[in-house]
Amino acid sequence: MNKRHIFFILLSVTAVMYGCSAKKAVTGTPVTALPETYTGNRDSIDASMVTNAYFFKDDSLRSLITAAITENLDLQNAYQNIQIARASLRNARGLMLPTANGLFAPNIRKFGFYTMDGAGNATTEIQPGKLIPVHLPDYFAGFQSSWEPDIYGKLKNQKQAALARYLSTIEGKNWLQTNIINTLVLTYYEILALDEQLQIIQQNIQLQQEMLEMIETQKEAARTTALAIDQFKAQILNARTLAKELEQAILENEKMMNLLLSRYPKPVQRNRNWLLEQPAVVSTGIPSQLLQNRTDIRMAQYELEASRFDVEVARKSFYPTLTINATVGLQAFSPATFFNAQSVAYGLFGGLLAPVFNRSALKAQFNTQTALQLQALNNYQQTMLTAFGEVYTGMRKIDNISQAIQLKTEEVKVLENAIENARLLFQSNRADYLEVLTAQQNLLEAKLSLVQLKKNQYQETANLFKAIGGGWK
Repeated sequence: MNKRHIFFILLSVTAVMYGCSAKKAVTGTPVTALPETYTGNRDSIDASMVTNAYFFKDDSLRSLITAAITENLDLQNAYQNIQIARASLRNARGLMLPTANGLFAPNIRKFGFYTMDGAGNATTEIQPGKLIPVHLPDYFAGFQSSWEPDIYGKLKNQKQAALARYLSTIEGKNWLQTNIINTLVLTYYEILALDEQLQIIQQNIQLQQEMLEMIETQKEAARTTALAIDQFKAQILNARTLAKELEQAILENEKMMNLLLSRYPKPVQRNRNWLLEQPAVVSTGIPSQLLQNRTDIRMAQYELEASRFDVEVARKSFYPTLTINATVGLQAFSPATFFNAQSVAYGLFGGLLAPVFNRSALKAQFNTQTALQLQALNNYQQTMLTAFGEVYTGMRKIDNISQAIQLKTEEVKVLENAIENARLLFQSNRADYLEVLTAQQNLLEAKLSLVQLKKNQYQETANLFKAIGGGWK
């Protein structure tokens, strides 16, 4: 039996011995499957494949979205995270290949006289008639190579983990973009609603100012009292205070919008006719499409895959590691003979390294990776539950808001008639100022509430678009 056979027999015996004592991978609770439908009706249309430019019809909003994708600093950092993950993947791939390095190593040595080398060199000729010098130079120039054969697939699992994390980083960037666009859209419609409410307040102030002048005229004719005048003045002051609060809220939301655009505060261009338009209709598709469309689900899925590979790496760390080292080059004690054919030198070395005293550290690492894998599994499950719940509740919320808008619109029409009747009755002394005041206040609240509902309708439509996986294309 030659030496090669003996070597591989020893390697196999060692691998089996350590393989039997290696930890086994642990599996967690199986992932609960998504329901087949959201409401019992199958809707196979997948609106998440629609781009932002197509879904959002507002030209001003689309310009802001484009600017955010280009300029947002958080997104730019996310792109750099992708580059970092790509570099880690290249490094993991490189670990599977042999390394080769150029080497030039001049040195000089002096052995102690009372050593085997020193005593032998003292009487040994390095050349005919010339003893080995006390200070012996040595020159080497060549290449060194090292390789760790991936016998058990440890390095392959490291590469697969790096690949999964690279893909997860890409999905993380897409999920960040989805959230940035969603926040921008919500803020945009918040500003539009505040603009509209401010306009309603200003119109109300004008209306109350006209009523105040009418009441002051009637007071001169002794048809009303100073109390009525004070009540209307107080209402006007209250409305002006509310107008200032709305102006400040507009500034705060514009500041938030500009921050998303990574620019200093300045006015935001916006559509003033949004109340005359309708938000886009969202086709939710079926729940299974969330697995392909929701970038946070895909990100969690890749993180779960990476954690599984990490567990395999930790498990295979219990096995011995084989390393092969080689050198080849020219070596001589004198530059004069350095390029001689007899100066060629080479070496080939192999080593088998098995963990003995550090197995407790390897066990701790394996237990850590196993726990992280279970956490990744739970996070994946939680992400799917959250995604389904967002679509499920978002659909119903939009339906309820639409019905509420219809009812509130009818209420506004009724109150507009009521305030006109109250004015006529007041002018003919058939109603007092409190009825006029109440009618105006009710109309103001109804109009403000209607604007709030319309804003909620646009915002919840954007939220549902995000929930089904839209917003990153």
